[in-house]
Amino acid sequence: MTEWFVLGLAMVLACAVVLTVTVLRQRRVPEDDDPSQTPDVLEYMVMMVGVVYAIVLGLAIAGVWEARGAAQDGSRDEAQALHEISRRVEVYPADERERIQQDVRRYSEHVSSVEWPRMIEEHRLTDRGGELLDTLRRDIAARPPANDLEAQTYQPLLDQVAAADEARRARADNAEETLPGVVWFGLVAGALVTVGLIFTLQIRRSSREMLLAGTFSALIAFLLFLVWNFDAPFGRSTTETASAFQDLIST
Repeated sequence: MTEWFVLGLAMVLACAVVLTVTVLRQRRVPEDDDPSQTPDVLEYMVMMVGVVYAIVLGLAIAGVWEARGAAQDGSRDEAQALHEISRRVEVYPADERERIQQDVRRYSEHVSSVEWPRMIEEHRLTDRGGELLDTLRRDIAARPPANDLEAQTYQPLLDQVAAADEARRARADNAEETLPGVVWFGLVAGALVTVGLIFTLQIRRSSREMLLAGTFSALIAFLLFLVWNFDAPFGRSTTETASAFQDLIST
C-alpha cells in the first residue's frame, strides 16, 4: 500500500464523513429553524484554512532551511579537513609535501568542477572522487615518519583524511532533495485551496481589494519558490556552495 493510496483514501474518507454528517443533519432540521440566527461559518473556515496552511508552509521552510544549513556545514568541514592536510604536511620534505598537496588540489578540483554539478543534477557523487580521496589516504599512510616532528604530524593527517571521508559520506546522504513528493502535493494543493477561497468571500472589484488579493497570491507564490530553492541542500548552481573547495584550488 503506497503512501499516495493511503493519502487518497484518507482524503476521500474525510470528505465522505463530513458530507454524510452534513446531509443527515439537514434532514433533521425542523421546519421553523431560522438559519439567520446561526453565525456564518464561511469566514471562519477560510480563516482556519489559512492558519493551517501557514503553519504547514512555515514548517516546510524551517525544514529545508535546516537541511541546507546542515549540508553546508558538512561541506565546510570537508574543505577544512583538506585545508588542514595541506598546512600540516608542511613539515614533510619538499617532494612528499608537493605530492600530498597535489592530491588535495586534484580532489578539490574534481569536487568543484565535476562532482558538484552531478550531485546537483543527479543527486549522487562520482566514483572518481572516492578514488582521489583514497589516493590521498594512501600517499599519507605509505610514508612512515622520518623524525619526531613528522611522527607528531602523521596521525593528525590520517585523522583529517578520516574527517574528510566522513563529511563526504554525509554529503552523499544529503545530496537528494529534502521534501518528498507527497509534501509538495500538500503544499501546492494547499496554495490552490487557500488562494481559491478568496473568491468565496464577497470580494469586489475595488482597487484596494484587487491589490490585496494580488499581493496575497504573490506572497504564496514567493514562499513556494523559497521552499523549492532551499529544498536542494547544496543549492541549485555549482558556485552557490562549492566556494570552499574552489578556495583550496587557488591556494
